[in-house]
Amino acid sequence: MKTGLLIFVLLLLTSSVTADAQPRFVAAFYETAKGRTQLPTQFMPELLSFVSPWTNRYEMPDGRTVTFVVQRIGENYEVSLKAQPDSDILKWGVSIESAKDEYYTGLMERVVDGPQRASWAPGLQTAMDLRGQKVEMIIKPTTSVYAPFYLSSAGYALFVKSNWPGLFDFAATEPDKVMIEFEGPTLEMKIYTSRHPAELVRAHALDAGPPFLPPKWMFRPWRWRDEHTHRATYYDGTPVTAPFNSEIMEDVLMMKAFGIPNGIYWIDRPWGPGKPWGYDDFEIDENRLPNFAEMVRWLDGRQTRTVLWIAPFFQGEMMKVALEKGYTLPGQVRPANGNNYPMVDLTNPAGKAYWQDGVAKLLKLGVAGFKLDRGEEDIPESGPYKVFDGRTIRENRNAYPAMYVKAVYEVAKKHRGDDFFLMPRAAYTGSSPYSVFWGGDIGGTQNGLRASIIALQRSAVMGYPNWGSDICGYNQQLLETEVCGRWLAFGALNPIMEVGPTRNVAFWNLPREPRYDTQLIALWRLYARLHERLIDYSYARAQEATKTGMPIVRPLFLVDPAAPAAWSNWWTYLYGRDLLVSPVWENGKRTQEVYLPAGSRWRDAWRPSKVYRGGRTITVTAEPHQLPLFIRVGSSVEVGDLNKEWQESVEIAAKKPDLKALDAELKAWWDARKTAGGS
Repeated sequence: MKTGLLIFVLLLLTSSVTADAQPRFVAAFYETAKGRTQLPTQFMPELLSFVSPWTNRYEMPDGRTVTFVVQRIGENYEVSLKAQPDSDILKWGVSIESAKDEYYTGLMERVVDGPQRASWAPGLQTAMDLRGQKVEMIIKPTTSVYAPFYLSSAGYALFVKSNWPGLFDFAATEPDKVMIEFEGPTLEMKIYTSRHPAELVRAHALDAGPPFLPPKWMFRPWRWRDEHTHRATYYDGTPVTAPFNSEIMEDVLMMKAFGIPNGIYWIDRPWGPGKPWGYDDFEIDENRLPNFAEMVRWLDGRQTRTVLWIAPFFQGEMMKVALEKGYTLPGQVRPANGNNYPMVDLTNPAGKAYWQDGVAKLLKLGVAGFKLDRGEEDIPESGPYKVFDGRTIRENRNAYPAMYVKAVYEVAKKHRGDDFFLMPRAAYTGSSPYSVFWGGDIGGTQNGLRASIIALQRSAVMGYPNWGSDICGYNQQLLETEVCGRWLAFGALNPIMEVGPTRNVAFWNLPREPRYDTQLIALWRLYARLHERLIDYSYARAQEATKTGMPIVRPLFLVDPAAPAAWSNWWTYLYGRDLLVSPVWENGKRTQEVYLPAGSRWRDAWRPSKVYRGGRTITVTAEPHQLPLFIRVGSSVEVGDLNKEWQESVEIAAKKPDLKALDAELKAWWDARKTAGGS
């Protein structure tokens, strides 16, 4: 029976699924070296009722048999398209009808495809909606959180179950079609249908996860620098006499003096011996980080966990062994500077175990988590090579970040149980169960902040609920007071609030005037304390994300999809159910348009006497220290008296801490421990 073969279109058409929740497939093809073969369109009617599971086969003119399978699961559909023989099939593709006003989002954290800097280009108008874009589904450095999943405003979402590279074309080539192409011998998809976008997001998050639940302490504020130098004096010329890295001590002591809470101190590379990367053999450079193990214990005693940078390559003596034993990725060409080389072949059990043994050294020193960098950089992606388990390096390309984080998860869990977290830069299907995420090397401009507001919400849609960005940016670190201040405010209402790298200095010794920036110190204090107060609320939302798939950060269309403003007011989002956040990203802007979701009343956190009914857009004042923030009336969440805390923070920031006294206190503690024989 030929009729009905290519009607994966047909899929969505029975009982309770409404017409606006049915994607209509209008074309399909497979491709070999000889060219592209279209599948017969006459077998794709608009509607088809079928008994699940449904299978059909069709004999193609080139002699191969195409098999189409549709399996209905509730209101969702598993779809597969295969052929025999398939050894010469290079890719498959399908086209889906697109309405002229249909909205699409998901796929990647970057705003637009192409070079990452295009996502923070001045004047960019594109935001959450992917309509009109082509997106290559291959992980690009360094803003690298991806998932082959998109949500449509027409009541469906689509998840391609493949690690092969692909392409999504959202009405860019043909305005009435979404075109999907994926390399590989088969095409497998899952199609979710619902009139409620949140149900689509939740279902995919659980299928691709469930998302990792980090320990509660991960939701405390963080501090980091890109490179730590051990100096003889602190920023103000005070001699260093205490026993640890001077810049780490300076950060910790100054934060304590200002009353800035901090639960995680992250040390980026270089932290080991070896030049230029400082990453040889998973050993600690005692010249840069003296008394490292004791420092970790000191930080632990201050309820601050230590996190280190790692990457999936070998350096030092381990590199020689790995190359000799064939533990590395085939086809990788050594960059001129030797960076990211040689990468471990994580499909090779012996090579993986050898690399994990290096990570275990750090865990034994008390390290509580890792930033996982470089999983998508300088990685081979073409050529005749195969990894240890037989896959081509092309198929390995998108799969590698998930294998990387899983390898670290395995060894961390062995040493720390559930008391750790991992934070990779790159993500793809399979990453979510093992880690939290950050937004890569974002530009430190107002447009970089804009891109981060979008990336946070795109990541939530893709099934990555725990996300944060480098506050003040990583590339183009201008360290402008207004941009950094707005970013601190935004970061406080992210699951991860990580302050750094700030050009390896702090807000008290900036490389511009004012060098001692009281405004930024006060804002850091204000918003770190707000983030700290929300730890129980954030953790409860993370538990919900792991259990139900509902993300912590919720674009407005997830909660009020009937309102056009919920799709257009992209800069406003919910943080959990009870906090509405509307970050300001433009320099000089002092008002903000905020859409308040229907069905609730909302109290202004800065002007608590003002309560607004939902279902409308309001304009509020947003001075440089004010993040537009609203609390759902009836909620028990406490944000505190922000006006009072701001005034206190301004007064405290104006007084420079006495580093000589703080250093002496730490030195006395150290001497007493040594005298008593402590370690």
